[in-house]
Amino acid sequence: MHSSDANKLKLYIEKIENLEVERTEVQEHIADVYKQAKSDGFDPRIMKKIIKLKKMKTEDRETEDMLLDAYMLALGLIPSSAQEHGELP
Repeated sequence: MHSSDANKLKLYIEKIENLEVERTEVQEHIADVYKQAKSDGFDPRIMKKIIKLKKMKTEDRETEDMLLDAYMLALGLIPSSAQEHGELP
C-alpha cells in the first residue's frame, strides 16, 4: 500500500471513530429526553412506537394496522363483535 493510500485509510478510520463517538453522545441525549418525558408522565415505549410510525409511509402504516387487527382478531385478542360493529376494517 502506498503511503498516500495509508494516509487516506487513516483519515477514514479517524472519521469513523469520531462519528461513532458522536453517535454515542446523541444516543445518550435521546435517552435523557425519554427519561425526562417519563418523569413528566409520558410512556417512552409508546413514544418510540409513535416515532416509528411517523417514519413510515401512510400506506405502509395502514397495511400494518390492517394486518395487526386481522391477526389479533384471529387470535381472539379482540372480540369479533368489534368487527361486526364496524370498529375494525
